[in-house]
Amino acid sequence: MASEISGRVQRLNWYDLGPFTVFDVETTGMSPVGDRIVELAALRIDKDGSEKEFHTLVNPGRTIPPGVVAVHHITDKMVIDAPHFSTAGKMFTDFAAGSTLVAHNARFDLGFLQESLARCGLPLWEGKTIDSIRLLKKTHPGLPCYKLQSLRFYFKLDSDDSM
Repeated sequence: MASEISGRVQRLNWYDLGPFTVFDVETTGMSPVGDRIVELAALRIDKDGSEKEFHTLVNPGRTIPPGVVAVHHITDKMVIDAPHFSTAGKMFTDFAAGSTLVAHNARFDLGFLQESLARCGLPLWEGKTIDSIRLLKKTHPGLPCYKLQSLRFYFKLDSDDSM
């Protein structure tokens, strides 16, 4: 019996605990109440390990401040023909349905998602959410920094200049 349990544990992949939807938002600023989402991107990993991508720019219905454009490089011209959040938010929640959301600093991303859903009269996200920073602080305590760029260096991950 022990070898049978051991065999099952060895075959367990992290995605067997899913499905998971790893997501990120870009915004017009730092306030979920006063600012708006301009980009929603996600990768869904299902229990069989298969992956699906979601990405959309979002028309925030206002101009994007120049200082914010300098951070994420999303301009007013890029979002002018993009869907408004009422459409993009519904598409995203349909995509993520039945999964656990994962975000780096989830309070920020989930705060914007929930506020934007509420503003449009869409149902709030009621599923589970994991903050990858909190998870990393438990699994890798004492790292000097938990910013994504620092973690890429620490874990020797390939860099992508477009991020």
